Amino acid sequence: MSTSNHDMAEIEKKMRASIDALRRELSGLRTGRASANLLDPVQVMVYGSRMPLNQVATVSVPEPRMISVQVWDRSNVMAVDKAIREANLGLNPITDGQTLRLPMPALTAERRQDLVKLAHKYAEQSKVAIRNVRREAMDLLKKLEKDGKMSQDDHRGQSEKVQELTDRLIKDVDTTLATKETEIQKV
Repeated sequence: MSTSNHDMAEIEKKMRASIDALRRELSGLRTGRASANLLDPVQVMVYGSRMPLNQVATVSVPEPRMISVQVWDRSNVMAVDKAIREANLGLNPITDGQTLRLPMPALTAERRQDLVKLAHKYAEQSKVAIRNVRREAMDLLKKLEKDGKMSQDDHRGQSEKVQELTDRLIKDVDTTLATKETEIQKV
C-alpha cells in the first residue's frame, strides 16, 4: 500500500474542500452591492429549531442595493427579522407584510477595513485546514516508510508532490483573498 495517485487525488480533494468553504464564506461578505448570498449564513429559529433562511423564505435582489426576503409563513416574519439583525451583517430589515426589504447601506471606510480583516481571518482558517491535510499526508508517508511499505526514495518523491500541492493551493487562497479584498475596497 503506497501513496498512489489515487491517494494524491484524495489529499487534493480534502485541501480543495477548504478553498470551497473559503469561497462560500467570502461570498457572504458584503461588498456594497446586494447579493442573495449575503444572507446564506443567517439561521432562523423557527418551529423549535435553527433553519437556514432559504428554508423559510425566498431571497431575491430586485435592485443593486436592495435585498428582498419573502417569508413563506406569516408567523415567522419576526423570527426572520430578528435573525437578520443578529447576524451582524449591518442590515436593518424594513417589514412590509410578509416581505422584508433590506436596503444596502453604503460601506464606510471603517466597515470596509472590518470586512477585509474578516476576509483575512477566513483565508487564514483555510490555509490552516490545508496545512493540516498536508501534515496528515506527511505523517502517513513517514509511517509507510517506517513500516517498510514504501522506499525512502518513494517517500521523498511523494512528500515533494504533497508539498507542491500545498504550495499551489495556498497560492489559490491568496489569489481568492486578493480578489475579494479588491471587491471590498471598490467604492
